[in-house]
Amino acid sequence: MQVILLERVAKLGQMGDVVSVKPGYARNYLLPQGKALSASQANIDGFEAQKAQLEARNLETRKEAEALAGRLDGQQFMVIRSASDAGSLYGSVTPRDAAEVAGAEGFSVDRKQVVLTGPIKELGLHRVTVVLHPEVSVEITLNVARSTDEAELQARGKSIQELAAEEEARADFEIAELFDDIGSAASEDEQLIAATRGEHGGTDDEQPG
Repeated sequence: MQVILLERVAKLGQMGDVVSVKPGYARNYLLPQGKALSASQANIDGFEAQKAQLEARNLETRKEAEALAGRLDGQQFMVIRSASDAGSLYGSVTPRDAAEVAGAEGFSVDRKQVVLTGPIKELGLHRVTVVLHPEVSVEITLNVARSTDEAELQARGKSIQELAAEEEARADFEIAELFDDIGSAASEDEQLIAATRGEHGGTDDEQPG
């Protein structure tokens, strides 16, 4: 099926190009998204008549996207989720989640602009592409953690495995300290008993001569 592109489409062509695509791709994506029209002679003539207007609008939206890109590119956003000790999420982080956390920080991002190569199902730092305009894309990072404290540690480069190992080591140290305190208290008790017996002239088994 032939279509005329109303904007640049990655790996397909530039605005105004007439290209051949699979009918399903055209019907399910290009046409309903307003990215193309079927390449009938009437549509081609209509495009030529509106070409200057379409190019001007594209330039304006690209400038707006570039301004947003300058602020958004490289930003990191925190996503708090429940997860197992091994780091597996109970669910997944979606493009909608990414758009919402960016929006909460004052960035106007639509979920349709967020591109995930696959579902995010693990704690950690995940780089995500945001297509702000057919010609403008940026990368952001989603910091997926179980708490703000954990997110801050991950932002400093700690992995969930390192955090778990540190937590385990800290627990072992606290247990060891507890046993040391118990042993020290027992030793002090023994010394006190011995000192008390010494003040009373020996042990209970000793008889006067």
